Amino acid sequence: MAIRLKYPIQQTQKLRLKRFGGRKGSESSSSESHRSRRGIPRIAVPSFFTLMNLFSGFVSLILASQGNLKLAAFLIVLAAMFDALDGVMARLANATSEFGLELDSISDVVSFGVAPGFLAWQYVFQELQITGVILAALPALCGAVRLARYNVDNKEVALDRFRGLPIPAQAIMICSFVLTFMDQKEIFDVFERGVSTVFIPMIVLLSFLMVSTIPFDKLPKLDRDSIRDHRVKLLLFVGYLLIILFFQEYGLMAIFTFYIGKGLIEGIISLFFEPVQ
Repeated sequence: MAIRLKYPIQQTQKLRLKRFGGRKGSESSSSESHRSRRGIPRIAVPSFFTLMNLFSGFVSLILASQGNLKLAAFLIVLAAMFDALDGVMARLANATSEFGLELDSISDVVSFGVAPGFLAWQYVFQELQITGVILAALPALCGAVRLARYNVDNKEVALDRFRGLPIPAQAIMICSFVLTFMDQKEIFDVFERGVSTVFIPMIVLLSFLMVSTIPFDKLPKLDRDSIRDHRVKLLLFVGYLLIILFFQEYGLMAIFTFYIGKGLIEGIISLFFEPVQ
């Protein structure tokens, strides 16, 4: 039995429901289905590589604590590869963000500050007691300062070169030294303190360079304008990569010694021979 509507306003509301109710329902259901079909956020792609960087650094710490220094060093190099890829992916996906910048810095402190410092402790510095603790902490301490300054500088203006040695470069330098001379410590027996005679000044120098203002080359962005403007620099980085692939740890040692030495020499030349304005 049909129910009669007593008041005219009730009849008007019924007509409105018939006219618009179905449309509203279809709009809400299509909105819900659109939400359910939304893909993975763009920021997730570079963040995945950043987290793999952090994970590699964490595993390196575990391996170093177990005495497996060779594999621990390779994990830090792997972390550096993930660190390079997250920046490339962020630019390709147009997914650069404040969140990604902060996550990257936290990951870098662990993978390229704490992990290399602990590797150095296990390799040489544990024999030096409290002095060894201070020396082993330098990569993490100076690296944290370096990253904080980079984040501030990057917000103000995008620079074509790094100000100070990038923290992954100093980490790879430490790893390449360990990988190259881990089984050849007798080479340093000519010195009174053995391998420490070379390793300690290297750690101090690398840490100082991170907090310095000496400019170091930066990998150009992989877009048409950057490739055209920085063709020579890009070819130089490709040459670096090929040498590393062919000569492995020896290639790492040679390339990063050249990279750091080149930046250091250019910095000294600009300091003493730059014309006064």
